[in-house]
Amino acid sequence: MDIRKTLAITETVHANESGQACPPIVRVAHVAVLRNPVAGILEADLSALFDLGGLAGERLAGDAVALLGGPAVSYGKAALVGVAGELEHGAAMLHPKLGKPLRAAVGGGKALIPSNAKVGAAGTPIDIPLGHKDEAWSFDHFDTMTVMVPDAPRPDEIVLAVAVADGGRPLARSGDKPLA
Repeated sequence: MDIRKTLAITETVHANESGQACPPIVRVAHVAVLRNPVAGILEADLSALFDLGGLAGERLAGDAVALLGGPAVSYGKAALVGVAGELEHGAAMLHPKLGKPLRAAVGGGKALIPSNAKVGAAGTPIDIPLGHKDEAWSFDHFDTMTVMVPDAPRPDEIVLAVAVADGGRPLARSGDKPLA
């Protein structure tokens, strides 16, 4: 695994956007900047990215949960592919093998892991969608953590991120389950 660097971002929310105090909600994103081994190769075999996503997922997820300092309730994943790559490279990192280590790190995970992938230049922000790890329809846990790496991705890199949280949105009131 060719990692240039990793970043750990911890965010503690003490109030909503209107300034109303809420019980603290901790979100942690653990991010790796990796060389994309298939950047610039047309119709490349993506199996190397499947394996890379699984290996990086083990490292990122375990560290993110450890930094959370308590049980993870929500989770998500994202990939930002440098401009010499393609969107499918991000999907290959996220989907086939990254879910298993993330579920293991959070101690379960019955719900699909929300994900996002896009192509962008260095410094492009990426939104990591969050959802409850076991209750797919818990609207109060639909959230986002936005991260960016100022010098990544370079054209031949992928920024891979996992995020965990110990709660949903601050002072959520959109309903816990669908009405219809």
